[in-house]
Amino acid sequence: MNNLEYYKVFYHVARAGSLTVAAKELNISQPAVSQSVKQLETALGTNLFTRASKGVRLTGEGELLYSYVAKGYEQIALGEQKLQQMFDLELGEIHIGASDMTLQFYLLPYLEQFHEKYPHIKVSVTNAPTPETLGNLQDNKIDFGVVSTPFDNKNGLRAVNVREIEDVFVAGRKFIQYKNRMLDLQELEKMPIIYLEGITSTRNYMDAFLQKSGVKIQPEFELATSDMIVQFALRNLGVGCVVRDFAREYLEDGRLFEMRFNMIIPKRHFCVVTNPKNPLSAAARNMLELLY
Repeated sequence: MNNLEYYKVFYHVARAGSLTVAAKELNISQPAVSQSVKQLETALGTNLFTRASKGVRLTGEGELLYSYVAKGYEQIALGEQKLQQMFDLELGEIHIGASDMTLQFYLLPYLEQFHEKYPHIKVSVTNAPTPETLGNLQDNKIDFGVVSTPFDNKNGLRAVNVREIEDVFVAGRKFIQYKNRMLDLQELEKMPIIYLEGITSTRNYMDAFLQKSGVKIQPEFELATSDMIVQFALRNLGVGCVVRDFAREYLEDGRLFEMRFNMIIPKRHFCVVTNPKNPLSAAARNMLELLY
C-alpha cells in the first residue's frame, strides 16, 4: 500500500471516527485499516488517533494533518465525480467550427437534437470560412469542423462527406432572356456577376472550375455572404453565384431562375472534419455519432 492509500484510509477513519465504519466504506478488513494507520503514524513519527469510548478521535497532530488531507482528498473525489459526469454526458463542452452555409443548411438541426438530449453540455460554434476552420482544427481550438469541399488536406485530417451540395448561377427578371436557354459558360464573361469575396471554399472552387473551363470573370459585386448575393440578384443587380440552398425559396416561387449551361458544374459536399491527433471528449464523440 502506497502513501496515497495510507492517507485515503486516514481520511475515512478521521471522518468516521471509527475503524470499523472506515473499513466498510473502503471495503477492506478492519485489521487492514488498523495496519494502514499504524504504517502512516510510523512514517510521520507521531500518533494520529487516540482511543475513544466509541471508536477513535484525532490527536492534535492528527487534526492538523486532517485539515490538509481532507481538502486534497475531497478535491480528488470531486474530480472523479466531474469526470464521471462527463462520461455520462451530464457535464462538458464541445467546440465546433462551421461556415454560415454548413451551419444553416446542415448543422443547425443536429445541434437542436443534441441540446434536447444533453441539455447540460455546452456547445460553442466558431463561425468562419472553411480555410479558417481547418486552421482552428489544426491548432486544436475546435473539436471538429463542418466544412464544404474541396479543400487542401495537407495535414492528414479525417473528412467524412455528409451531404451533397450544388453551385448555381441565379438571376431575376432583368435577365429573363437567358431563362430556359442552354448557355455556354463563356457567356458569363459578359454578365454582371455577383460573387463571394475573400478566401472561401466556394469562391476557390468556382474560380478553379471556371479557369479550367477557359472562363475569366471580373465580378461586378463581391459580397461577404451568400444571403446578400441572393438579395442583390432579387433586385436585378446581377447574376449571383451561390449554393442552391441559399436561393431555393426564390427559385421555387419564381422570383429567381437558375441558368443552365452546356457544361455541368460538378457537385460538392459538406463534410465533417476531425484531427486524428486531437483526442475527443465523450460529448464530442456523441455529437459526431449524430452527424455520421
